[in-house]
Amino acid sequence: MGNSCSTLWPLNICLKSSETSQSEDERSVPKRMTNSLVVSSTVKHTATIIFLHGLGDVGGSWHDVFNMYRIAKSVPYAKFIFPTAPTQKVTLNLGMSMTTWFDIYGLDPSVKEDQDGIEKSCMFLSNLIEEEIKNGILPERIMIGGFSMGGAVALYTALTSPHTLGGIIALSTWLPLSSTFPQALVSGDIKADLPIIQCHGDQDPLVQLRWARMTEQRIKAMGFKHYTFKEYSDMGHSSCGREMKDVSSFIVQHLPNID
Repeated sequence: MGNSCSTLWPLNICLKSSETSQSEDERSVPKRMTNSLVVSSTVKHTATIIFLHGLGDVGGSWHDVFNMYRIAKSVPYAKFIFPTAPTQKVTLNLGMSMTTWFDIYGLDPSVKEDQDGIEKSCMFLSNLIEEEIKNGILPERIMIGGFSMGGAVALYTALTSPHTLGGIIALSTWLPLSSTFPQALVSGDIKADLPIIQCHGDQDPLVQLRWARMTEQRIKAMGFKHYTFKEYSDMGHSSCGREMKDVSSFIVQHLPNID
């Protein structure tokens, strides 16, 4: 039996149309992904958390959720970055435009994946990580995560990064391009101690629980020693209080105060 979550916040807006569109030229990595909501640390900055939203959402939504659970107050030395994805056409959405980190062709693990889009978003997230490192934050003090497709980008980025990061928060998500692993894993022997928390609702109709469990099997097979899978009963493709409390505990545990 998973943790019960009766109160839900629908943080991922799937199949929602938008009137905004972009040309192919506007979709280059430097231009397409620059809008981020940033929350500075309130004391000396020694850690950074970057969290990516899901399909059709914006970074500000997750800032509100983190704020609701006072997560930033529990780690005042951490800077939070909540980027917003570019608006692009989504095949699953009948070609209509919405904020998205990559194109989606279907809701099944066997469906073709947008490798180019995934890799571009990975590059964007990697650039954010490099900026934090240049500003003096050690890689092991940088935690990344996301919800749904945002979590997919975070997982792929952390596993293929040359850096061993401080942790991954993977909510209602899956490992994209999973057939490329373990070959795509970079410095797997060094990353064995990378902390990973994966959370999923047992009533998720979009990223079904069996898909999440397939990701669990893949990650465990790669030898990660600090991987945790948490299942929440009665939770759909959304989040809930119990989950966010677990996320908060994970952050505090793996990004402790070093002063």
